[in-house]
Amino acid sequence: MDDAWRRHGLRHLQLTHYRVNELGDIQTAPPVHRGLTDFGAEVIRRCNRLGIVVDVAHGTPDLVRRAAAVTARPLVLSHTALGARPSRYSRAITPEHARLVAGTDGVIGIWPVAATFPTLAAMAGGIRAMADAVGVRHVGVGSDMLGLVGPSVLDSYRKLPLLAQALRDAGFTREEAGMILGGNYARVWAASLAPA
Repeated sequence: MDDAWRRHGLRHLQLTHYRVNELGDIQTAPPVHRGLTDFGAEVIRRCNRLGIVVDVAHGTPDLVRRAAAVTARPLVLSHTALGARPSRYSRAITPEHARLVAGTDGVIGIWPVAATFPTLAAMAGGIRAMADAVGVRHVGVGSDMLGLVGPSVLDSYRKLPLLAQALRDAGFTREEAGMILGGNYARVWAASLAPA
């Protein structure tokens, strides 16, 4: 990790993805570790010391709960959506799951999957739902621009002005739209990279 930080500029680390690994469990597979492993907790502590943003996307609620207890810096959950009752292996999260990230003063990126949000107005509605659950300070855009296998409602960054207007139409102020469109992540980035 130190080598990746020093030689390759690692500054944002997602702990898990589409397979259970040595750091912890994922939302889309049966749990093996009951959340974050002890090794995963050490990785978070090292990220905090080096100045690396810790991303808990794809992690189970138990992983996020322990990560929130371990971290000394805000967490990011980079791409997801709010679901009142997500199915067993869904990538959506509950308000309680979201509040774990918000409780670290972190940020949750709303994922522009067209199957969930077929229009930018619908995505702005999903952002509104997350803001209502955790506060606008803790919501962002999680484009996953190069990671989606299906269609995206935000398939080009050229559409950001259209999303900004959709956020305004959903009742967000100009300042709040700026927070959502990058200001909140920039705050977490600065807090994570500050010297330990």
